[in-house]
Amino acid sequence: MYYLLYGFLYLISLLPLRVLYLFSDLAFLLVYRVLGYRKKVVLDNLRTAFPDRTEAAREAIARRFYRNFTDTFIETIKFISAPPSFFRRHFQADFSEVREIYRDGRSIHFHIGHNFNWELVNLAMPEHLPGPLIGVYLPLTARPVDRLFYKIRSRFGTRLVAAFRMSREMMPFRGQQYILGLIADQSPPGPQRAYWTRFFGKPTAFLRTPEDAARRNNSPVFFYHTTRLRRGYYQGHLHLASAQPASLPPGELTRRYARYLEQVMTDHPELWLWSHRRWKLPYNPEWKLVEDQML
Repeated sequence: MYYLLYGFLYLISLLPLRVLYLFSDLAFLLVYRVLGYRKKVVLDNLRTAFPDRTEAAREAIARRFYRNFTDTFIETIKFISAPPSFFRRHFQADFSEVREIYRDGRSIHFHIGHNFNWELVNLAMPEHLPGPLIGVYLPLTARPVDRLFYKIRSRFGTRLVAAFRMSREMMPFRGQQYILGLIADQSPPGPQRAYWTRFFGKPTAFLRTPEDAARRNNSPVFFYHTTRLRRGYYQGHLHLASAQPASLPPGELTRRYARYLEQVMTDHPELWLWSHRRWKLPYNPEWKLVEDQML
């Protein structure tokens, strides 16, 4: 099954991007207009994040989100066969600060969000970075699809480790210097094992792993997001969140990330993955928000 899927999509990926975008336009009509894929979740999330905006304004964000959503899917198919020169043309970012800090001999962590097109990160970044890129990923349930995404994401040298096996799979890299990329805006598997902070004014659970891993090794942390210059062309943005995360109180790095992500999502709402249920976990006041613990 995997080889049939890979072979079929590889042939499609050979088409010019301008032709592939015709498929994206059709997919948009199907996903947004006909099926309304997870539209209730998208609009509920937008109401939570932007209660002061009109319903028409939120609907406009949703419409642009679905266009970027289908574009991301089509662009990821293109990534199956696209050469390195493709990514040099379609992605730009300034990594000079990363290279400067890396020269100090410490590993660096990137905390990344679900901003389109996040699949670009594993492929466009490695040749710009001063050390090997390790990407933490969540394996997909469908094994043929999981193998396909693993192959795409690791094409240019990114070393992938599964999130639920992170401690074990990071063992071979102990004593080495590297750059670690983690998707830090996902909901944790259990509310008791989360950092809770206000996110768009609502108590929200964040994964502990991104912060705890950085604090444990005192690895400098950059927050990262991508913006879209025009269709198919992207710019990466890096913000040094902390050069000494071990010196921060527990939860502070997560709080900073939540504020950073809020700003990114407010400035570019159409570029975030609104179709997952970000506020699905109920909050128990006994757990305390990280802001309250610092008082």
